Order: sequence, then structure tokens, then C-alpha cells
Amino acid sequence: MATAHGEKVLKYLEENGTASSLKLAELWNEDHQKIVGTVKSLLCLGEVIEADLQSSALWDLTEEGKQVAKDGSHEAQVFNAIPPAGSTQAEIVAKVTEVNSKFTKDMAKVGFSKAMSLGWIVVDKSSGAPKFIKKVTSIEDKVQEHLKELATGKDTLTNELRTEYKKRKLIQEIIIKSYVMKPGPSFTTSVTKQETDLTPEMIASGSWKTKEFKAYNLNALGTPIPRGHLHPLMKVRAEFRQIFLEMGFTEMPTNNFVESSFWNFDALFQPQQHPARDAHDTFFLSDPATATNIPVDYMERVKKVHSHGGYGSQGYGYDWKIEEAQKNLLRTHTTAVSARMLYALAEGGFKPAKYFSIDRVFRNETLDATHLAEFHQIEGVIADYGLTLGNLIGVLYEFFRKLGIEKLRFKPAYNPYTEPSMEIFSYHPGLKKWVEVIGNSGIFRPEMLLPMGLPEDVSVLAWGLSLERPTMIKYGYDNIRDLVGPKVNIQMVADNPLCRLDK
Repeated sequence: MATAHGEKVLKYLEENGTASSLKLAELWNEDHQKIVGTVKSLLCLGEVIEADLQSSALWDLTEEGKQVAKDGSHEAQVFNAIPPAGSTQAEIVAKVTEVNSKFTKDMAKVGFSKAMSLGWIVVDKSSGAPKFIKKVTSIEDKVQEHLKELATGKDTLTNELRTEYKKRKLIQEIIIKSYVMKPGPSFTTSVTKQETDLTPEMIASGSWKTKEFKAYNLNALGTPIPRGHLHPLMKVRAEFRQIFLEMGFTEMPTNNFVESSFWNFDALFQPQQHPARDAHDTFFLSDPATATNIPVDYMERVKKVHSHGGYGSQGYGYDWKIEEAQKNLLRTHTTAVSARMLYALAEGGFKPAKYFSIDRVFRNETLDATHLAEFHQIEGVIADYGLTLGNLIGVLYEFFRKLGIEKLRFKPAYNPYTEPSMEIFSYHPGLKKWVEVIGNSGIFRPEMLLPMGLPEDVSVLAWGLSLERPTMIKYGYDNIRDLVGPKVNIQMVADNPLCRLDK
């Protein structure tokens, strides 16, 4: 703030008692924003002045409105371009454009429509090709008159006309914020610049004792710092990961989106004619189309149990093909990673282990409000001696308790690689009812574990659920495409709060 400018405002207040920033701008022929800046600077001095912020609305012409006020309304320009004998629409538009180069096709469309509704012109089809002719000899361009009056500061528009002209983008509402001022308790006409910093020189000389310092605004929020933000999925993922770590699990490496059919299906005792292997359910790769790094001895044991049975099982009794097992695909579940980890555990000498993974999987789904072609799967695996279904139920109760879910129910289900298998239901206290499946679980079949080389008395518990569904529930999304995909509002990522589970 220029000191002289601020003192000029204070002098005016001393003489007149009150002042409006709008009035001062008009009186001194100054830009209103400059006066507002001066008022804000005076307010920073403490209680020198008091000011109330006021808002007022006025209507002004848009650029198109200014053009109409100068050249006439669109309908009037169309009318004036029609010769006595009439003319085609293209010829009329060309004639108007020749005179007014800013006349667009959209303006022409509005002009013809308004001129016909006002009864100024009609379409004549008597000569074959349709042409427009004048229905009246003269017109009165009320639109141009109204806009000219508004441009001079005279607003006589009715609410109906104002709505119509706003819809036609001829006028716009402008909000003006101004201040009404009066002297404050510490009013003075002299402006002394307040110090903002206490310098070493002030302390050494003692001059700080006579200086007036600007008060700290402890309520100021400060400048927002540009930074990254975690997506809601990653916030919920972090909570799930922490729960697994608290329960003593080790995270599995899941950095291979591309998997062979062997690890994704065959190693899990899922037959090669299973519908999940169809291209309608799974994304297969064309380059590289096949995998070659499958353990030969293990593959032979898997082939035998599929084709002829073994380990107490009769198998599926079909001709198992290595060509099918070698096909590369985008993994359909992270259980393929679990199979790799269990095989490595058996090869290295079995020791009890607890693994978990949270990562992306891919399925050729029909996209809708709750399904995408890619999503995240959460999976937990426990391998130890003598585990039973009771152990699985106990672990699930503890796992979901840490999520804030106390009431669970289990329903028998079928999975190719677990037996027994259970679907998990939970009670929703808000809805006061049991809700649909929140996860799937089971004990891996001997036909899957024993070909790996695991001891016969070792059991493996497993369960899984999606990451997207609990995230949608936590953050209130009813359409998964608002959470993941090209339609996501990036600002949502910054605005969503932390994930706090009731654990």
C-alpha cells in the first residue's frame, strides 16, 4: 500500500465518518481493486479502521452481447439479410457473414429460430427448393434496445427477459465485493509502516523498543505445499497390510502380472477344460505366448494327478497337455503366487509359514458399477502341521475382528483347489442384516499340496477378498468406476481423508 494513498482514505474517513470503497473509486476515478487493496492494508494495521465486506450483483453484457448491441440481434440480422423475393438459408447466412465476420453457424441457428417464432419470416416451399421470405415489412429489434440500455447502466429488464438473455449468453451476472468503512478504536490519519521481522540490528541498537510490529495471524492456514496424495485404495491397502504384519505374516513377492497357465491353473488342481480358462474369462498373451521355465519334475507330478489321480484322488481322467499349461496370461488371482511360494517352501525343506499378498489381478469381466477387468485381491495363507477347519475359522474371526467386523457366518462352497471351502458373510449393524459374501476361504487340497513335495501331515489354510469392495464401503462409493479408471476425479485423491478401521 502506498502510504499516501492509505492516508488519503483515512483523511476522507476523518472528514465524512464513513466511506464505501465503490464510492471512493468513483470519486477519485481509481480502479476499485486498488481501493480494496488499500482497505485491506489498513485493516492489517490493527484497529485503525473497521470495515464490513459487502457483495452486490449487477448485470453486464458478454462479448456476444456487446456484438448484438452494436450490430443487432441474431434474428434481426437474419431478417435484414432476406431480399424481397426471399432466399435460401445458405445464401442468407453467407450475406450476414459478409457484413459481420463474427456471425457463426450457432448464431444463425438462433437467428432463424427466433425470427420464425416472432412471426417475422416463414418458409416458402411453393417453388420447389425451400426458401425464407419476410412475413412483415419492418421489425423492432427489442433485444438490441435492451442491451444498449444495459450497457449505459440502465437495467430495465424483467426477470423473464434476464433469464432468456442469460440463456442466450448475451448477458452475465457480475458479483462485486466492496467494503464499507468507518474509524476504529485506534483511528489515526497517519500511517506508520509496521515491522514484520525482528532483526539482529534492532536488538543490538535497542531500536526494537520503539518499533511497532505487525501482529502475527495465528489463524492463517499458510500456503498449501504441493505434494503427492495416496489413493483411497492405497490407504485401505496400508491398513490391511498392517493387520497381516501384526498377525505375524510375511508379504509375498507379487511383481509378476504375467503368469503361465501352469502356475495360475494347473498347479492349483484346476482342470484344463475348466470354464475359467476360456478367453471370455481370462486375458491370454500373444507375445510371448508361452512359458518355458516350468519345473519339469513338478510338472510331471501335476500331470499325473490331473490325468490319472494319486495321493488318494482319482484325478480328472483326461489327457493333460503341456501346450495348455505353457500358455501365458494375465494372472486371474494371486493364488498363483501362493502356489509358487508353497512349492519353494517344500523345495527348501518345509518350515511352518504365514504369507499374505495384496496386488492386482485381471479377469475378462463385463464392466459395470461393481466390476472391472482389473482389481486387487487380498490373500492370506498359513502352512503348518495338523491344521483343521476350526483353525481356519478362528483365524478368520481374528482377521475380521481387526477390521471391525465381529459377527461372521460361513457357508459351504466349492473351489477346485480347496476342500472344504467356505464363503464368508458378515452382519452389518447399520443395515441390521447379514450382507453378501465378503470373502472366500478353504483348506488347499492334497492334490495341490502333495505334488509340490510338502509333507502329508501339512495343511494350508487360505482366504481371500477384494480390496475395492471394502474401499467403496469405507469411502461411500456406489460405482467402482468413480474409484478406479479413466473417469476418476483426481481431486478426489487429494480430498479423501485417512482410512481408519474400527479395530
